[in-house]
Parts: sequence; structure tokens; C-alpha cells
Amino acid sequence: MKAWFNKGEHWVWFSASAVSVAVVLVFGLLMLIAVRGLSHFWPHEVYNFEMAASAPAQSEVVTGEIHNTRIKEFDNPDKPGFKVKEPQLLIKTGNRDLYGLDFRWISEKDINNQAWSLAQGITVIERHEWGNLYGYVHEVRKNGEVVAAGEGVEEALAKRIAASEKLRTKINAIEKMDVGAINYQLQSLRYEQRKLEMANSFTQADAQRIEQEKAKLEAQYQTLKAGLDEMYTELNQQGEATIMVAGGQQVQVPIKNMVRSWQPNEMRFDQKFGFFMGSIGHFLFDNPREANTEGGVFPAIVGTLTMVVLMTLFVMPMGVIAAIYMREYAREGWLLRLVRISINNLAGVPSIVFGIFGLGFFVYVLGHSIDQMFYSYALPTPTFGTPGLLWAALTMALLTLPVVIVSTEEGLSRVPRALREGGLALGATRAEVIMRIVLPLTTPAIMTGLILAIARAAGEVAPLMLVGVVKLVSELPVSLNAPFVHLDQKFMHLGFHIYDVGFQSPNVEASQPLVYATSLLLVLVIVSLNLGAISIRNRLREKYKALEN
Repeated sequence: MKAWFNKGEHWVWFSASAVSVAVVLVFGLLMLIAVRGLSHFWPHEVYNFEMAASAPAQSEVVTGEIHNTRIKEFDNPDKPGFKVKEPQLLIKTGNRDLYGLDFRWISEKDINNQAWSLAQGITVIERHEWGNLYGYVHEVRKNGEVVAAGEGVEEALAKRIAASEKLRTKINAIEKMDVGAINYQLQSLRYEQRKLEMANSFTQADAQRIEQEKAKLEAQYQTLKAGLDEMYTELNQQGEATIMVAGGQQVQVPIKNMVRSWQPNEMRFDQKFGFFMGSIGHFLFDNPREANTEGGVFPAIVGTLTMVVLMTLFVMPMGVIAAIYMREYAREGWLLRLVRISINNLAGVPSIVFGIFGLGFFVYVLGHSIDQMFYSYALPTPTFGTPGLLWAALTMALLTLPVVIVSTEEGLSRVPRALREGGLALGATRAEVIMRIVLPLTTPAIMTGLILAIARAAGEVAPLMLVGVVKLVSELPVSLNAPFVHLDQKFMHLGFHIYDVGFQSPNVEASQPLVYATSLLLVLVIVSLNLGAISIRNRLREKYKALEN
């Protein structure tokens, strides 16, 4: 044993054990996020719980989905100092407009015979407001007349909801694309007139031209508005459904307020799987609703990817140029050592400090100066003197800069000195040797640094809250309007979306599945970006392998 310790093999086993535990914990966490996140999209069975007369329930029958269980301990009133364990169920009852909450805990002892049954024939309706509605469809009316009732009423309702959603999608597309483009052009004309007036060069011809263009845009808007008014009238005439909820109460729900409907207890496995895939599609491509607790995360996906791509474009040149200068040109000495120590320490600075720096320097100093010099016609409304996409990307570039510099320097140090001297001996300049020999061989190390930078930038939240991220946006940071990428615009981010839904939501139980689903999506986005970078790095490594040998 003493010889075994003297050889140092115990450190090998200790290291292997630590790595194994870390791997198990990471995969365990990912599995937990995946299971909890994906279960959010699976159609759960709906049960009827017949409550005992003394149960604190609003009705004798509680209807809903089982989402969690727990064992709660109470002080035993008959035996002081002893605890009583009581199994409880977390039920998603929906119908928030009727009950006030989507979820409630009920004790199994309060359920008659501690048994519950499937609610046969019940329909779940996802609404644009007030969350899901659970009930039995009694009839569908249009203009006061019954158009569907009895057998097949659920199918008729589903068809009307699909037609309503198709119409709503068309309305949203016109409002965001066509009307948005007209508003953008009108704003550009206002800015152009303001610039000419400030330069004292606003002529009668300019006024006439701008008025003609405004009149043309106004005519286009009136045409679109007339079409939208017809669509809204058609949407309002989709009718309404009479739904009987738990307790026998009947409610009238306009079809225009419904997103979709399904009968989970009557669905086969293939139908549930199709619903599951459709729910993921809604989550990925829809806009958020009800303060982010419902709907999709499409604006957050676009905002996250746009910010990460911009950050990459900023941090790559800065990090590589700094590393090349320090390794290839700077003279070794105390000053260079001090700079390296500073860069290493910079990597340990809390991210919120970078956010404060970004807000103070980029937004208030640099942005304010840019507004004064180039966008004075838009003042007092700030253009770049307010948090936005550009400042968020630059702040994250500074945050991840040490990673790229250190990684690139490591790659430069591994390039054989003979290659540099061989290039110089053949008559090449130092710049040519760096560009044609050293830098290509360092590319895999640069890509490694970039992978680490992407992973950190995509997951950081604290600095972004100060320099550009918001809870909700009306427009995406990328659009078909020139310049296509709007650097001055605020954006949504998946990390901030998780924070907002998880910690700012008034309905904690309802937002919990969405937090897991968004976390899983953020992990997948980071993994996808890293896999793309790893693929490029491996190709470059194979390409320059022969030259390195």
C-alpha cells in the first residue's frame, strides 16, 4: 500500500473518481431538465377528483391534471411532538378566470375513497388569455344560432378554432410586416425632414416630395387598414362555445380567444405524439403571451442568436490581434507579464461588473456621443444612448475577451519556432509568416476559445439586464427593413426569459414547466453553436495537420 501511495496512483484514482462524479452530476442535471421540460408539451390525462364534504374545495368535483406529488408533514394534534405525514397531489385545474389560480394542492385524504377517475369526454382549450380551460363542450353558436351540438361538437369546435387561428396569423403577419414597414418608412421620412431643417436646407421641393411620399404611404396604410378591419370583423364573428366546467357552471368562451383544443383522455399514443411535436413547434415559433408564462419563445431565440453572432464578430478580431501582438511583437518584460496577469484576472471579474461598465461607458458615454454627432435629429429620443443590441454584444465581447486571448496565445506558443525561422529565411516578412503559417496553425486553438466564449455569452444574464435585454419586445432585432440588423433595438434573451418566468412570475406553479422547457432549449442552442464551432475546428485541424508535422 505504501508503495502504491508513493507511486502517486491514488491521485489518479482520485482524479478519475472526481471526473466520474462530475460527469454523472452533469448528465443527471441534463436528464432532469430534459424530462421536466419535454413533459410540458405532452398531453396529460385529466381526472375528476370527488372531494369529501369537509375538503376546502370550491366544488364537490375538482377536475384537472396531476403535475406533482409530495408528502407533507403536520403536527399531530392528538400527540404533541409527533408528525403526521399526508400525501398531496398538485392539480392543474386551469380555468384561472373562474378559480383565480391554475394549480392547487389537494390532500389524498380529502378525496372520497382516495380514488379518482378519468374525466371522459373532457376538452382542454388553450386560450390567448387566462390559460387553459377544462370543461365539456355543450354547443357552438354563431350569431346567436346553434351551429354544432351533441355528438361531434368537439370536432366542429376544433375546426372553427383552426380557422380563427389561421385568420389571426394572417392579421399578425400584415400588422407586423406590412404595417410595420410603412411605419418604418414614415419614421425615416420624419427623420429626413428633421435633418434637412436642422441643416437649413429644407426647401419647398423637399417638403412637396416628402408630403407626396407620406400621402402614398398613408394610402397604402388605409388599404391595409380596410382589409384588417374586415378580417377583425370576420374574427369577431367566429362565434362562441358554451363550456360546462367542474361544478356544473356553464361559461361562454369566444372562439377568437382560443388557440387550440384537444381531448387528452380520448387520444391514442400516435395522436399524443403528434400533439407533442405540434406543441414543440408552437413553443419554438410563437410569440410569448400573458407576461411570458404562456406561448412561445421565438423572439428570445432570435435575440439570443443575433447577440451571440454579433459578439463573435467583435471578440474574434480583438482577441486574436491582441494575442498575436503579445506573442509575436511585444518584448518580454515586466510590462507584458503585468498585462497577462491583468487579462487572467479579468476573466475572474463578476459579470455584473461588465454590465455596469457597459451601461456607463457604452450607453451613457459612447452612445450619448454618437447620438450627439450623428442622430441629433432624433433627440431627445435616444438612438444609441440607450441599452440595445450593439452595446449588449460589445459588453459580452469584453466579458469573453480573456478566454479568446489566452486560448490564442496557447495556440501561438505551440507553433514550432523552425516554421517561423524557415519562412523568414525564405524571404518572407514577419507579417507574411504570421498570416500564412502561424495563424492557420493556430486556428484550432482560436476556435476552442471561441467555443468557450459562445458558451459563456449565451448563458450570461446579469450584464445583459443592464445593456439591452427586456422582458418583451414588439419588434425583432432583425427584419426586412434596411439595415436589416437593428443594432439600436432592445431584444429578448433566453437566459433572461428563464429568470423572468422563474423568479418574476406571479404564478409560480404555472411557470415552472416553462422554465424547464426554456432551460432545455437554451442548453440545446449552446450545444448546437458549440458543435458548429467544433466541426469547423476539426476540419481546420485536419487541414493543417500535415503542415504542423
